[in-house]
Amino acid sequence: MKPAPFKYIAARSLDQALALKADYGDEGHFLAGGQSLVPTLNFRLTQPAIVIDINPLTQWAAIDCTAAGAVRIGALTRYRQIERDSNIALKLPLIHEALPHIAHPQIRNRGTLGGNLANADPASEMPAIVLALAGKLHAQSKNGDRWIAAADFFTGALSTALEPDEMLTEIELPAAKAHSGSSFMEVARRRGDFALVGIACTVELDADDRCVEARIAFCNAGETPVLAAEAGQSLAGRPVAAPEIEAAAALVQRAIDPGGNVHASKEFQRHLAGVLTKRALPEANARARAAA
Repeated sequence: MKPAPFKYIAARSLDQALALKADYGDEGHFLAGGQSLVPTLNFRLTQPAIVIDINPLTQWAAIDCTAAGAVRIGALTRYRQIERDSNIALKLPLIHEALPHIAHPQIRNRGTLGGNLANADPASEMPAIVLALAGKLHAQSKNGDRWIAAADFFTGALSTALEPDEMLTEIELPAAKAHSGSSFMEVARRRGDFALVGIACTVELDADDRCVEARIAFCNAGETPVLAAEAGQSLAGRPVAAPEIEAAAALVQRAIDPGGNVHASKEFQRHLAGVLTKRALPEANARARAAA
């Protein structure tokens, strides 16, 4: 199929892009990597009045490390660049580990981090990862800007807290702490497919190897990426050992509400989430102990 007719403008500045978005609101769609937008255009699932090409805004295609130890990634940064960046490997090992699982190399060559997060597909890996890392997302409009916590950004399947006149410009993620470890795992029918269920977790330990904080997030486990907060909190102040991991896995299975699909029933997805918890938490814990 071919897309329905639309107006196309390549924005030459951020001000121009935001002015167009303010004029058209929900009828205007940004074109970044196009890996989510173009298929929906071709199937006429999306029929915007205007497509605003923001690829010329190259200032939002950079990776910067802040003085406070965080990493800021421009929304137009392509996965290919993130995958090959040495600062990402050092400061955000969870993302570095997960990237080879995301789609295929051809998709990662074009797809952008901001486009993926703004699309907010609950089966996608990166929304769950940003949630596990307690990231912040920077939105700008013609009238101002604001930071949105990842926990508040994803509001439903394919929906976010972005207002109709806003553009996602930047993502800020805290760098991994010295005594911490992370793990990403997923189960997919084929490499590059959307996961039946995926897990992204981080574990921070104290000097006695007891858990200070654990964050456990899932993709394709609900209408949004899911942070299993109670399961993470259950580990605080304790060693991350077999009984604690078993209890956390049980809490995870109660916390998620997967939708089920033709490839995996709701019950099987819930089972997978428990299995992945029992595998990922020991790995993150071992990496945290080794990092110390």
